[in-house]
Amino acid sequence: MSPIRQHARVLTASLVGTTVEFYDFYVYATAAALVFGPLFFPAESPSAQLLFSLMSLSLAFVARPVGAIAFGHFGDRLGRKSTLVASLLLMGGSTLLIGFLPTYAFMDEFGIGWLAPLLLCILRFGQGFALGGEWGGAALLAVENAPPGWEARFGSAPQYGAPLGFIFANGLFLLIGLGLSDAQFTSWGWRIPFLFSAVLVMVGLWVRLRISETPAFAAASKHERPPALPVSDLLRGHAGPLLATAAGSIAAFALFYLSTAFVLGHMTTARGFSREEVLVVQLAANPLFIVGIAVSAIWADRTSSGLVLGAGAGLTIITGLVFGQVLGSGGLWSLFAMLSLALFAMGMVYGPLGSWMSRVFPVRVRYTGISIAFTGGGLIGGALAPIGAQALSASGGIAFTGLILCAAGLVTLAGVLLLRASVAPDPSTSSG
Repeated sequence: MSPIRQHARVLTASLVGTTVEFYDFYVYATAAALVFGPLFFPAESPSAQLLFSLMSLSLAFVARPVGAIAFGHFGDRLGRKSTLVASLLLMGGSTLLIGFLPTYAFMDEFGIGWLAPLLLCILRFGQGFALGGEWGGAALLAVENAPPGWEARFGSAPQYGAPLGFIFANGLFLLIGLGLSDAQFTSWGWRIPFLFSAVLVMVGLWVRLRISETPAFAAASKHERPPALPVSDLLRGHAGPLLATAAGSIAAFALFYLSTAFVLGHMTTARGFSREEVLVVQLAANPLFIVGIAVSAIWADRTSSGLVLGAGAGLTIITGLVFGQVLGSGGLWSLFAMLSLALFAMGMVYGPLGSWMSRVFPVRVRYTGISIAFTGGGLIGGALAPIGAQALSASGGIAFTGLILCAAGLVTLAGVLLLRASVAPDPSTSSG
């Protein structure tokens, strides 16, 4: 097979798989903001139900570090390919089963209403567990196959799965919402995107089964035996870089989940805008996410991934200064402008992560290292940020929610500076 065809196949496998994974993840985030509160949790108040729903959304971020350790273990011992196939199947299966779940009201008729949110949380844990091993493997699949000087551009391939998965998920929710009444959507229409994930999983599985193992892992396996316990080797020899890279990923998660799930929930409940209006604005702003990834990847290959990530962190802080004001009193046009800025900043801090993290860890613990770092950042930026923002909103402090983004940008910037100061470039950790 020619190098061009091989590279195209690798990049497609990296992109398609993460698109499927992020589609599944965003379908849950959208449903959590729109319908899961009243469907799966006891009736107290709309605000409380939304908070419980966002807390179930955050459960996956607790599962992701566990999944990162588990999938990282097998990814560093058995290889990238088989591990990526397993993560895809688990993620898709969990999402499909959510589409068949009974609601709280239905189960309460039998005196076991509590079982509905429990099952929802178990499957949400399964989603997070699978995604804990997905991104790291997809990033390595791309970076470890990259020609010299193209690491950031190849490493950005799985990042495009985030905006594409978001477009597919929210686009499908929008079409369903336009075609059904509110009662039909709440009754059964929300299930369609979860059931449709089975089709996407089959496509992703077909693509991933056609790729081969990465050259970097194959070469490392010939020279030394894989570590018996990769996470142990990682913590003993690379604890500092692990903390720094985890901090460096926080801004990406905070930007995305505040700009998607939290904005959708707040604007449709507290502000009274329709679901379709907010979804259209979010979809219209989403291309800026793609542009941000492309700009950051090209820039990173010409300079350095750390420099670009630091610039994106600064842009995150600027976004935070206007975020709360727009949500508190802005209209749809100002919301579009703010989301465009936020998602472009998201692309800037998300695009270079694959190449930035991959160069820090040696091949033998690389899958475990970048997976734990990425999911650790997600636990703070993706789980705590929406909960904190919703708590501020419920207490009348919507104008201060942007400070969460400012803090996330500062932590990411600190991670970049800490890694730059404490870790010298090591050719042995490069993709080749």
